[in-house]
Amino acid sequence: MTSVIGFPGPHFCVLNSENKPRFQVQVRTLGSKDSPVLSSDSVAVNGVSVIEEREERRSLIDEGNGRLRHKVNKEKRVKDGVLESLEPLWDDGYGTVTVKDYFDATKEMIKPDGGPPRWFCPVACEAPLKDSPILFFLPGLDGTGWGLILHHKALGKAFEVRCLHIPINDRTPFEGLVKFVEETIRLEHASSPNKPIYLVGDSFGGCLSLAVAARNPTIDLVLILVNSASSIERSQLQPLFPILEAIPDELHTAIPYLLSFVMGDPTKMAMVNIESRLPPSLKLTQLSRNLTALLPCLSSLADIIPRATLLWKLKLLKSAAAYANSRLHAVKAEVLVLASGKDNMVPSRDEAQRLMNSLQNCTVRHFNDNGHTLLLEDGINLLTVIKGTCKYRRSRKRDYVSDFLPPSMSELKYTSDEVFGLLRLATGSVMFSTLEDGKIVRGLAGVPHEGPVLIVGYHNLMGLELNSLVEEFLREKNIMVRGAAHPELFWGKSGSSASLDLLKVFGAVPVTAKNLFKLLSSKSHVLLYPGGAREALHFKGEEYELFWPNQPEFVRMAARFGATIVPFAAVGEDDLLELVFDYNDLKKIPVISDYIKESNRDAIRLRDETSGEVANVDLFFPGVLPKLPGRFYYLFGKPIVTKGKKEILKDKENANKLYLEIQSDIENSLAYLLKKREEDPYRSIIDRTAYRAIYSPIHEVPTFEP
Repeated sequence: MTSVIGFPGPHFCVLNSENKPRFQVQVRTLGSKDSPVLSSDSVAVNGVSVIEEREERRSLIDEGNGRLRHKVNKEKRVKDGVLESLEPLWDDGYGTVTVKDYFDATKEMIKPDGGPPRWFCPVACEAPLKDSPILFFLPGLDGTGWGLILHHKALGKAFEVRCLHIPINDRTPFEGLVKFVEETIRLEHASSPNKPIYLVGDSFGGCLSLAVAARNPTIDLVLILVNSASSIERSQLQPLFPILEAIPDELHTAIPYLLSFVMGDPTKMAMVNIESRLPPSLKLTQLSRNLTALLPCLSSLADIIPRATLLWKLKLLKSAAAYANSRLHAVKAEVLVLASGKDNMVPSRDEAQRLMNSLQNCTVRHFNDNGHTLLLEDGINLLTVIKGTCKYRRSRKRDYVSDFLPPSMSELKYTSDEVFGLLRLATGSVMFSTLEDGKIVRGLAGVPHEGPVLIVGYHNLMGLELNSLVEEFLREKNIMVRGAAHPELFWGKSGSSASLDLLKVFGAVPVTAKNLFKLLSSKSHVLLYPGGAREALHFKGEEYELFWPNQPEFVRMAARFGATIVPFAAVGEDDLLELVFDYNDLKKIPVISDYIKESNRDAIRLRDETSGEVANVDLFFPGVLPKLPGRFYYLFGKPIVTKGKKEILKDKENANKLYLEIQSDIENSLAYLLKKREEDPYRSIIDRTAYRAIYSPIHEVPTFEP
C-alpha cells in the first residue's frame, strides 16, 4: 500500500500547525493521481490518537467467565514486511471506536474547500493481508466517507480500503459520480484483473454501487448494499420532503436532530462499546453516559448537511434511485444486501426482497433491531457478515482454505456469550486427552500443537458437541479447528440460511477430497466425522453407535501428508435432549414425509451405495424435547502418527487395519466416558450451578478423576 507520508497536498489538506493529527488519510481527487495526506485537527493526547490509546488498553485476551489477560501481539505473521496471515483471536478493534469518533473525524472533512469528490484511506486500515482485494466505500447522504469508522481496523486487515468523500458544497450530478467511481474501478481492474473489487454502498451509496455494476458487467464486482436507497420513492418520509424545502434557514438547525432519530437508533449507537457481560445496572449506567456524550454531537449534523446540501442530496437521491432501478437487469455482480428491520428512512426489508428477486446473484441478511445507519450501530460487525456469507475471496473463485480468515476475539466472545451462551451453560463441557504414555489428563495437552492433525470422532445428535470443541481449542491452544461439513450446508438449498453463517465464520469447509487435501497440506487441524449425517441424525436407540463407510476414506489421505490422527469421543446428547421423532417416525406423517422428500430431491449426495448404511442419508430435523441438562464429556485418544508409514499408502490391507483400530479406539472411549460420567458428582446442572456460585467459574467446576 502506498505510503501516506511525503506527498504534497491540495489547499484543503493544509493542517493547522498548532494542532496534532488524529485521523490521517490518503487522498485521491477527481482528475488527480497524487495521494496527499489529509488529517483532522481533532484533539490528540501527547501526539497519540485517542482511538489508538483506547485500543491499546483493550488489547486483552478473554479467558472465559469474565477473566481477561493482556494479549501477546501474535496477530501478525509478517514476511518481508507483508502480512501473510492472521492468528486466531486477533484483535479486530470492534467496540473501541464509537459514533462520537465519527463526529470527531468529520469536523475537518466538512470544511468547505471548493474541491471535487475524492478517495481517502484511513490510517486505521493498516497494511492488509498479502494479495488482499480492494474495497471502496460509497457513503450515504452525509457524503463524508467516515460511515465505516467502526469497522476500519477489521476491514483493514482483509482489504485495501478506500472511502469516497463528497464535499458538502459539491454539486456533481449523479452521472458524474458514477463516472468517477467507474474510472477508479476500471483502473484497479486493469492493474489486478484476477482480483474481485468490493463496493460497499451505504444508502445513497447503494444506488451508486448498482449503477456502476450495471455499466461494468465484465468486471468482477462484489456489491454490499446497506439499506439501499433505491427504494426512496417508497419512503415513509416522502410527504415530508416538500416541507423541508419550505422550512426557513432559521429553523433548519432543528432538522438534523429530527433526522438523526429517523435515520438511526441512538440507543444502538451508544451501545457499541458496552460489554455484553456487564451486569444490567452497569450496562444501564454506561449507556446513559454514552447517550449523554452522544447527544451534543448531533448538533454537528447541521454542519455536515446544511440546508442547501440537504435539498441537493434529496434531489440527487431521487435521480440515483431512478438510474439504478432502470438498470437492475444489467447487474451481473455478486450482491449482498443488508437490511434493517427498524429503518424509518426507507422500506429496507421490502427492498431487500425486491432486489433478491430482481438480481441474478443476491444474498440477503436482515438486522431486525437496527435502524437506517446500520454501520454506525451496535449489533453488526461487517467483516463477520462478509465471512459468514462466504463473500470474502482474493481471486475470481473462493478458496475455502486459502481465503479463510480466522475468528477474532470479539467474534468468539459474541458467539460464546450471545449465541451459544445458554448451550454452553447447559452442557458444562469438560475435555480430556491422552498423552503419548497413555495417561489421561484433563485438558487438551495430549493433542499435538503442530499440524497436520486429523481429529476423527463420533458425531452427536444434531452436532451438539461442535461448539464447545471448537471453542476450547481456541481458548486453550489458540488453534483453529477446521471442520469438514456436508456440502449441502454451503451449496444446497439451506446454504444461504443466516443460521449457518457462524459455522462458516468458525472454519467449516465443504467435505471434499480437494478441501481435505488442501487443509492437510497447509498443516491444519481438521475435524472429520466419517459417520457424518447418519450419526448426527441417528434413530432412536442408536446413541453412541458408529456408522462408518466400508472404505477407509481418510487414512491414506492422512498418511500421504504424514498427519497425526487423533481419535475422539464425545458423550452427552442423551443428557440434554430426548429424541421423540426420528426419521422413521417422521416418514409416517404424510405432510412431513412429503416435505422431507421434496427438500432432499435435489440435495447434494456425498457417497454411492457401496459406502454402506452411511450412504446418502436424507437430511431432516428430528423431533426432540429438552431434558434437565447433564454434562458433555470429551476424550481425545492417544495420537496416531502416520508420518513415515509408507505401507499405509501402498497396501489397502494395512490402511483398513488402521481404520478399524481407530474405530475401535473411539468405541472404547465412548464406553469409558459413559461409565466414568456416573462418578461425576457435578454431572447435573443444578450441582454445577451451586458449585460455581460458591466456589469458581464454569471452566473450573470439578469432574471425575480420569
